[in-house]
Amino acid sequence: MVHQSRDQTLQNQRAVTTVLYRIGKPDAFLSRLVSNVSLLMDKKDRERQIGWIDPREINFRCTWYYRYLGSLTTPPCTEGVIWTINTKIKTVSRRQIKLLREAVHNYAKCNARPLQPLNDMI
Repeated sequence: MVHQSRDQTLQNQRAVTTVLYRIGKPDAFLSRLVSNVSLLMDKKDRERQIGWIDPREINFRCTWYYRYLGSLTTPPCTEGVIWTINTKIKTVSRRQIKLLREAVHNYAKCNARPLQPLNDMI
């Protein structure tokens, strides 16, 4: 989940909260999004309003996390992003993974971070 500050003085302040998954039981939160994701397949640059999502429904239930300052993983690769990685690993079904991959497959090349130089070397 990518968050951006509404405060105009912090306009470019962003934070990313991540959830890690392993293959197992379907994730209840992702199950709620399945029909909306299916409707967006092969619809480049199309948006669909699905209403408000309460992030508490993701059900982190974890007090341990990693935090670091990094950048976005997709263009424009903005730096100065606060990353928070939850240490609790949730489960996702193979069907859910397949659906998400199909939803972004055709356009993933436009949504990937360009190759970066190693240690500021050109």
